[in-house]
Amino acid sequence: MNTDELARVAAWMTAHVPGFQGPVRAEKFVVGQSNPTFQLESPSGAYVLRRKPAGDLLKSAHAVDREFRVQRALAGTSVPVPQVFALCEDKTVLGSMFYVMEHIDGRNHVDPSLPGETAKGRAAIVDEMSRVLAAIHDVDLAAVGLEDFGAPGNYHARQLGRWTKQYRASETEELRDMETLMSWLGEAMPEEDGQRTLVHGDYRIDNLLFAADGSACVAVLDWELSTLGHPYADLAGVLMQWQLPPGAEGRGLSGVDRAALGLPSDADFVADYCARRGIDGIDSLGFYVSFAFFRMAAILQGVKKRALDGNAANPEKALKLGAYVPLFAKLGLEARHRYG
Repeated sequence: MNTDELARVAAWMTAHVPGFQGPVRAEKFVVGQSNPTFQLESPSGAYVLRRKPAGDLLKSAHAVDREFRVQRALAGTSVPVPQVFALCEDKTVLGSMFYVMEHIDGRNHVDPSLPGETAKGRAAIVDEMSRVLAAIHDVDLAAVGLEDFGAPGNYHARQLGRWTKQYRASETEELRDMETLMSWLGEAMPEEDGQRTLVHGDYRIDNLLFAADGSACVAVLDWELSTLGHPYADLAGVLMQWQLPPGAEGRGLSGVDRAALGLPSDADFVADYCARRGIDGIDSLGFYVSFAFFRMAAILQGVKKRALDGNAANPEKALKLGAYVPLFAKLGLEARHRYG
């Protein structure tokens, strides 16, 4: 942000954020490809600002207003979220919609193999992931005012239509595996089973903050894709992430000896989740994981297109992420048979 933008943000915060005192300094977080995020420092303390990116955007993407609403609704529940202070819809302040929330100190684990942790520590952290995921899906929607947070009807059918449209809008080349995957998902769609819960939409370990001195989750971040839908979409997203290559780029557990590290198998993680939610098991798990790969491929295709159009928060990283689209499509096809 330039000097004029910082001055306008400080003036807006003075009017809308209780206890705020300017002036303010801003440092952009290098992580994240969707909504530019800044740490703000001021005499009254540290804050975080999340804004929509500049430029032409896909319809319904970068929904910072939805992030703001869901985090405000979850305050005081068993789902840990930052306190959100105010939402700015006045584009004259910063050029796009943004909101300001509290800054939470915590550990962010980018690599799901959790290097540097003991086996016991890893097990505790992943168990906490399971607990928080179940807590999200057990939120009483009426009690927190989120009964209208998503459209009615078959969630996966709706999502397949949405992300197919988003993918087509950002498509840069034809990928045979992606075409096959989209076609199969339409044919294999499970029948509605009546489950409709809050869904985070991008639940993975690097979107969680953990206590500095333990395994407790202190904040769930990045609610841009949250909605009301089928809870298995979030569960499948965790399993999808673990099928990716290990390391800084893939951030997965493919080929990793999980037992030696104290990490659960996919089956153990699913069983723990089911026990927490009081369900017997999950039918058609392969569909849900395949769908997770498809949706992430569509998201990454959008990241790639924004980089090519000059609108990415981190263009170099965005192009690297976009290169994973063919892999996600391929793994999506393989997941049809891996999980049954």
